[in-house]
Amino acid sequence: MVDILMLPAVLTACLPVVNLCQMFSYSGEVICEPPNNKLDKFTGTLYWRDNKYPLDNEKMLLRGCVLRNTDWCFGMVIFAGLQTKLMQNCGRTKFKRTSIDKLMNTLVLWIFGFLVCMGVILAIGNTIWEQKVGRTFSVYLLWDEPIRNNNVVFSGFLTFWSYIIILNTMVPISLYVSVEVIRLGHSYFINWDRKMYYIQKDTPAEARTTTLNEELGQVEFIFSDKTGTLTQNIMVFNKCSINGKSYGTMHICVWFLCTRTDCVDFSFNPLSDRKFKFHDSSLVEAIKMEEPSVQEFFRLLSLCHTVMPEEKNEGDLVYQAQSPDEGALVTAARNFGFVFRSRTPETVTLYEMGIAVNYQLLAILDFNNVRKRMSVIVRNPAGHIKLYCKGADTIIFDRLDPSNQEFAGEGLRTLALAYKDLDENVLEEWMKRLLNASTVIENREEGLADLYEEIETGLMLLGATAVEDKLQEGVPETIACLTLANIKIWVLTGDKLETAMNIGYSCNMLRDDMNEVFIISGHSVSEAHALEPELEQVLLETACLCKTVICCRVTPMQKAQVVELVKTNKMAVTLAIGDGANDVSMIKTAHIGVGISGQEGMQAVLASDYSFAQFRYLQRLLLVHGRWSYFRMCNFLFYFFYKNFAFTLVHFWFGFFCGFSAQTVYDQWFITLFNIVYTSLPVLAMGLFDQDVNEANSHRYPSLYRPGQLNLLFNKRQFFLCTLQGMGTSFLLFFIPYGAFCLVVRDDGSHISDQQAFAVIISTSLVIVVSVQIGLDTYYWTAVNHVFVWGSLAVYFAILFAMHSDGLFSILPSHFPFIGTARNCLTQKSVWLVIMLTTVACVMPGLAVRFLKTDLYPTLTDKKKAKSLNIDTQCRLCRSRPRSRTSDSCGGPGAVHADTVARCTMFSSDTLVRLASGLSGHCVKKQCGLVGLCFGGLRLS
Repeated sequence: MVDILMLPAVLTACLPVVNLCQMFSYSGEVICEPPNNKLDKFTGTLYWRDNKYPLDNEKMLLRGCVLRNTDWCFGMVIFAGLQTKLMQNCGRTKFKRTSIDKLMNTLVLWIFGFLVCMGVILAIGNTIWEQKVGRTFSVYLLWDEPIRNNNVVFSGFLTFWSYIIILNTMVPISLYVSVEVIRLGHSYFINWDRKMYYIQKDTPAEARTTTLNEELGQVEFIFSDKTGTLTQNIMVFNKCSINGKSYGTMHICVWFLCTRTDCVDFSFNPLSDRKFKFHDSSLVEAIKMEEPSVQEFFRLLSLCHTVMPEEKNEGDLVYQAQSPDEGALVTAARNFGFVFRSRTPETVTLYEMGIAVNYQLLAILDFNNVRKRMSVIVRNPAGHIKLYCKGADTIIFDRLDPSNQEFAGEGLRTLALAYKDLDENVLEEWMKRLLNASTVIENREEGLADLYEEIETGLMLLGATAVEDKLQEGVPETIACLTLANIKIWVLTGDKLETAMNIGYSCNMLRDDMNEVFIISGHSVSEAHALEPELEQVLLETACLCKTVICCRVTPMQKAQVVELVKTNKMAVTLAIGDGANDVSMIKTAHIGVGISGQEGMQAVLASDYSFAQFRYLQRLLLVHGRWSYFRMCNFLFYFFYKNFAFTLVHFWFGFFCGFSAQTVYDQWFITLFNIVYTSLPVLAMGLFDQDVNEANSHRYPSLYRPGQLNLLFNKRQFFLCTLQGMGTSFLLFFIPYGAFCLVVRDDGSHISDQQAFAVIISTSLVIVVSVQIGLDTYYWTAVNHVFVWGSLAVYFAILFAMHSDGLFSILPSHFPFIGTARNCLTQKSVWLVIMLTTVACVMPGLAVRFLKTDLYPTLTDKKKAKSLNIDTQCRLCRSRPRSRTSDSCGGPGAVHADTVARCTMFSSDTLVRLASGLSGHCVKKQCGLVGLCFGGLRLS
């Protein structure tokens, strides 16, 4: 893959014929900048036939781009392989890891240290036992040669490594495999969620990673772009001001009802866009009356742009614009009779009120973030040369002619349009200097900027445009719900201050009663250095004291710096969400990156960890999927460590009764199958399907999200508690059967004291205990949970009797030596009594602690579940009451029943927020039984 220079774009004016044969005869030299990662910039010069031709980014076809409106072109390779700009932008990919991942790695190291400590204790015990007791059994148990030479320390050394091997099941190697399986399942649940599917664009939600699902339940800061993320990024031409007169949306208000005037009829224009809507017919009348200022206004909109037209059928125009607002302005000019039809590198063709007019394109003065304006210089058919300019209002007003300053004082805060008549001689001299400045390699941009500044002075203001970018559906409700979940939302946008504040009010992030609003402008002198190391802590502390933070006029790099500042200093989980290429840097910087597949391509989606089509789906992603994933993962880890300690530490207690000889309690088949077969599926089912509250209550009570932010469900303290519980269970699993065997006899009076029967009883007790425990730990039972839990028990007994059967012993006697042990042991009533006693003793302490904790120190989830259960019970009682046949008039029994039902009616948080946001300025007047609504400041669409 290569970066290609398109030669026809360079040599159009000097190549008489462009065909394949003649292209081979052309020779020239290109001098350009070295390989770099600047996608929007290219500086070079082509030397051909003693002439110099400037090369810029408009003449480059970068790797990954596609040709439009043409089938082929001639080109020359400039950069190839790793030197291409796309590859230069591919920095090191940072592997994102969750806080639980980091905690798991720490805990594994702790467990390994604990394993070494137990190995040392048992090795010391073996050394002492061999020294004091073992030598008395040397006739019965022959010592090896080293020990026979009184080297009991060597025996302890061998015992240490033997116990390291026996107790290695305490180190959860299978844990990482199980965690990845659970994460994969959670990712599929997000992909399959129909409530996050956007039917209008056939776009489902997509989990593009499987490693961050539980991190979605711990987010504290959300950094959001504005355009295309909170808004639809579908620009609508609503209003304009031409020569001091305003045109646009008009409302007719009668009492408290406001209605919008009818749409303008554009049937006079056969090339109009039928989707375009405008609500002021006076502007059409001005066009038909051929008012010069109005015609010049729309002529500027149809000429000053970089839009490419595509016309597959006659009159069926499709505009390919670099930005939606530019496309909206050209479409507006098209509907008002100034149709941009086609362009070449030298000409632009318009249809002005049905008449084709060709303009010679002399120069394009490009837009960039520093200039904040764009200009074109054209020659009309009459030979007059004009400069048309559009840009930010503050920039254009500074360049107006002194005689035109009065209109600028009216305070327009939208895109301003201006023009200027140019003299032929002045332009010719300026074009020569422009050619010289555009062919130098060093400081080309500075030279061009000075020339642009020189000619863009003394402008005459034509007017201004107002383009509306509507909010996406459900944005205010989503922000309100996430705020209730104690999630702080910061808006980082490149728009100006007024636009950012208006969106803040529309989203309910800003309110009139707020006095803690912190708005940062990235281009102001005082705050431009706020992200410097000396001041960034002050910026962070000030912002964190505010309820709402909006950063405007920030660059993509500044967005990433703000995210990194919070991520590093607050030690909180951050989430960045955006839809465009300018959001990629902050998406990659944040712990979790979310891309919205909107109008600005797929760059943000490709760089993200999760993607969907609408901002409102973020609420479900965090409060439902994220919270469930965190809850399930924490419960899974707690139970996994518990069962491993309960399973493994039995060997430790047995070591004190077997002379520290590294003899195992269980048979080797049970040790092999315990984590793989007997207990793997139930814990996976719990990790995949468990839920403490349903999705409705997750939305109804956003505060349930708080434990994840505080990392309460699984931390080092919880790990210590599950370790104690596992150690206690292992202690009871060993000593209850051991103590019972000292006294219990068979039905025939013989002792149940062989090691094989002891192993069967402990293993059976262990499987039953961990199965009962996972049943108590499971909040939400599904058919899968039932099959896996009870099925695992059935599989255990089936394998147990099979391995102790006569058949397998006859086939492989060395591998299955416990012939008949299970059959002989488990037929005794006393054995089952011991198993039941062991199960109850292991389970009851934890059950009692859980009951007392729920009753005396209930968690937030316990409180909300009890409240929800109480409300549901009341509603069922209300529905179960018979409705009275009497009239529901005031004071009748029916009215009482209606009042009871009304009090039991539940409104979702979305509904309440929607009512509150939509009727924030209403007042209710009750006069003669008639209720009237007066809407203050309510926008009707």
